[in-house]
Amino acid sequence: MRDYDSITSFLGKWGPFQITVFVALAISILPNGFTGIYIIFVGDTPPHDHNIIPNVDVNVSEIPLESCLDGWKYSKEIYQSTIVTEWDLVCENGYKTPLTTSIHYVGALLGTFFSGQLSDRYGRKPLLFIMMAVQTLTTAAQIFSTSWEVFTFIFFLVGIGTYSNYIIAYVLGSEILSPVARVVFGSLGVFMSSGLGYMAMPGVAYFFRQWRGLLITMAASGLIYIPLWWFIPESPRWLLSQGRVKEAEAILRDAAKRNKVDAPEVIFTQKESFEMPPSSGCSSAVVYVFDQPENCSCCTCNTPAFGLVASVSQCCCLCRMIITISYFALILNTSNLHGNPYVNCLLSAVAEVPAYIIALLLLKHCSRHFCQSSTLLLGGTLIIYLPEVAIGLEMFGKFGITSAFCVVYAVTSELFPTVVRNMAMGTCSMAARIGTIISPFIIYLGKYYRSLPYILMGSLAIFGGLFCFLLPETYKKVLPETISQMQKICRNWVSCSCSTLRRRIKL
Repeated sequence: MRDYDSITSFLGKWGPFQITVFVALAISILPNGFTGIYIIFVGDTPPHDHNIIPNVDVNVSEIPLESCLDGWKYSKEIYQSTIVTEWDLVCENGYKTPLTTSIHYVGALLGTFFSGQLSDRYGRKPLLFIMMAVQTLTTAAQIFSTSWEVFTFIFFLVGIGTYSNYIIAYVLGSEILSPVARVVFGSLGVFMSSGLGYMAMPGVAYFFRQWRGLLITMAASGLIYIPLWWFIPESPRWLLSQGRVKEAEAILRDAAKRNKVDAPEVIFTQKESFEMPPSSGCSSAVVYVFDQPENCSCCTCNTPAFGLVASVSQCCCLCRMIITISYFALILNTSNLHGNPYVNCLLSAVAEVPAYIIALLLLKHCSRHFCQSSTLLLGGTLIIYLPEVAIGLEMFGKFGITSAFCVVYAVTSELFPTVVRNMAMGTCSMAARIGTIISPFIIYLGKYYRSLPYILMGSLAIFGGLFCFLLPETYKKVLPETISQMQKICRNWVSCSCSTLRRRIKL
């Protein structure tokens, strides 16, 4: 059977259709970078003093220190208000600030898990726009929060939409675009667009120093999603995997008209409907990613096909978790660095631009093993020595981790076939969200021992740089459509690991 890229090669590598899809999906990700980490300003803790009014007849040494009964006085030099100043999230309530961020990422974990299943079942495009709507509406609802508990609950709902639409947009672009455009989209399209939104955030936060005013601009950025409905098509790959051949052909014929090329009279043959899992239900998708039944074997080494998907998924999940812990911890730490928090945040965002360019060059010219390991080892080595060398090197450490963050998305999407790709990406992203849940508290450990967060992040990154060699190599290989095509990509890897898999199944 011909592969999808060969079938659609008549469209060309770049044309008006590919450029339209590229730009539209890139624009859809801009608000994610803009709103994705606003908690570093909304939840920052400004300098503050105890607002104690002691009795003049009492000695200073006799003033009770165990609690702050008279409240706090907050500096307004940097912020007019944050959720910390509004609900006094300091002293014994100081843990609530990192907890707020962690609960947000719990929402992201659930969102990516369920949206991945639903996207594989009902389509990329409808779920993409549903998650966009969830992100925009819940961000707007946060403005009306009356307590920390209400704010945190709504922030949990924001997390459900924010990262789900990011993953779906990445998968949609990977499936629609040609192999050449796909690599560029994965770096300059997705991550650079997010980075541009991230760079805009500190400038807007500088002018809106009340947290509710800042959230208004965050919610308003979601209006950019509305016109994109008419520019983003459904994935023809996904339609074909569902047996909806006529709809897939209609999109490709329209693309041919836009590119001013002639489409073949017959685009897909009857035999070119991609194989599906045993049933189309959400539960079967989960089984495909996690379960390892013994009744489906690879023709080369009798390794269960489901076991192959599960094993690759587990390796990808661990890599994503390691990278995400360091990436988000470094972002959340920008407000704790010396100097102006707006400048620090801008520098952190600017450091991502060369990181994505380097990631693009690596993905185009180097093996995936080298791409992933080199960036992680660079970032981990720099981070682990930051407290002893110079805090300014944190941006260089973030450069390496950001490049690794970009690479791991490409590696994951190239490993899994169309029939379970979004579910697998969602599952790996779910594992990554566990990393983001942990990351606020890794930074919080710095209150007890300054070097500890850097030691943990650096050690994990170095471990990840070595662990990534366990993944199959996908450089210059066709994007798989079916489980059997995935088996061909992983054949050498399977031959080395099949005995381990069989031992696990027997257990």
